[in-house]
Amino acid sequence: MEIKVEKIDKTQLEKLGIFRWPIWEKEESSFDWYYDNEERCYFIEGEVEVETDDAKQVAINKGDYVIFPKGLKCTWNIKKRVRKHYKFGE
Repeated sequence: MEIKVEKIDKTQLEKLGIFRWPIWEKEESSFDWYYDNEERCYFIEGEVEVETDDAKQVAINKGDYVIFPKGLKCTWNIKKRVRKHYKFGE
């Protein structure tokens, strides 16, 4: 399972309706997570390193648009406080 990280421009963000999605915030911390649904999110601020069960490490930063696949098990290591718009399912 692959975490997709990309940069998209403001026009694409608006087209997807991202600025109307809820916002999730979390301080510096580390925790395990399981995605029982796909999550799409846009990082407003923060810095995170996500480690998957197969030991892949993915860096996520402010301005990244990220898709976490359904069924993913991972560990979040938040290096700088996170604020992100998010949406589960599709």
